[in-house]
Amino acid sequence: MPCPWRACAPLLFGLVAASTPAPTSAAPLTYAAALDLAERSAPRLQASALKVDAVRAASRAAGRLPDPKLSVGIQDYPVSGPNAGSFTRDDFTMVKLGVMQEVPNAARRRAELAGATAEIGVAEAMTAEERRVVRVATAMAWIDLAYAERRLATLDQLVAGLKDLWSAQPAAVAAGSARPATGLEPARLKAVFEDRRSELVAAAARARAELTRWTNEAAPTAAGNPPPFEVDPAALRVALDRHPALLAAEAGQRKAETEVSAARAATRPDWAFEVAYGRRDPRFGDLLSAGVTVSLPLFQGTRQEPMIAARLADRNRAQAEREDRRRALVAALETDLADHVMHHDQWRRAVAVLVPTAEQRAHLEVSSYGAGRASFDDVRLALTDLADARLEALEREALTARDGARILLTYGADQ
Repeated sequence: MPCPWRACAPLLFGLVAASTPAPTSAAPLTYAAALDLAERSAPRLQASALKVDAVRAASRAAGRLPDPKLSVGIQDYPVSGPNAGSFTRDDFTMVKLGVMQEVPNAARRRAELAGATAEIGVAEAMTAEERRVVRVATAMAWIDLAYAERRLATLDQLVAGLKDLWSAQPAAVAAGSARPATGLEPARLKAVFEDRRSELVAAAARARAELTRWTNEAAPTAAGNPPPFEVDPAALRVALDRHPALLAAEAGQRKAETEVSAARAATRPDWAFEVAYGRRDPRFGDLLSAGVTVSLPLFQGTRQEPMIAARLADRNRAQAEREDRRRALVAALETDLADHVMHHDQWRRAVAVLVPTAEQRAHLEVSSYGAGRASFDDVRLALTDLADARLEALEREALTARDGARILLTYGADQ
């Protein structure tokens, strides 16, 4: 005989209770804790911070005078004639000791200092961009793990609620109230749900591995719910100008400007001075020499001007790349906002319409089955649709949460 309503009632109650997943007993990791841990432990952020340290350290040498040069030698040593091979016979022979200091022009040194400052800005902007990438990736991994675990718990509770129905079907076949072929349905249905469970277990494992990558936590589990992601399109559009990618592009522009200034500084003369002391035989006396050397950029048309044109082209390229990056960000933001609205609407429809409808249908089919007016196949289809509806609602909720986290962390102010 088909299972009576009283015997099947626990099944329906179990399915209704499955909408609230059981709490996890593993070591918890909240959303905020995962982001904080990733910021403190991600190797790529540590590498970016070290890059900034290196650039800052190198900037202290920018704009400084070059190191002086020491020269030591023998001057006017005779190699022929009556004084050949003697250090003392010729009054011009001396041991010379000199110091030379090169002095680049002031414009060149200012450009070098400005270039070092711009390099620091580039490194800091790239660090901010790396931080944004790490936070987004960590948030996605945490959300994926949290909802994979929730879907897995929901499916396990749904399967547990079907055990009474599965055990009742062989008895119905033995009693002759059900066709023999229907006795195969429980095994097939179990296999279907086991396939779904294998997919969810794999999804949770992938998300856990990704979260471990960013947090360095062994076998993390998601604790708590994601924070409310309140997406304000107007505020996001305003904040877009401070996006790390644009800040990095602007820093690149400033660096290109300093390279133009350095190329123009090459049109101005550099100079150097040298002081030398010549030691001779005491009969002739020692000598002191001093001099100044000045570079003469006489051929600017073939040397300096081509370099200036090249650096100007680089600066214009940096400006064009910054504008291209800005347009790409605007387009990506609008696309992500549209997808977020779509996913949110689909999630709300699943919660408000699809799940309640599937629950009502399952309730009616189980009641009809208990009264002998519905077949096992009718109940199976209703309960399978209920499982699909609940899992689909969780998947849509996960998509909405992913959208909110990614949009706020990617385009918004620093979260």
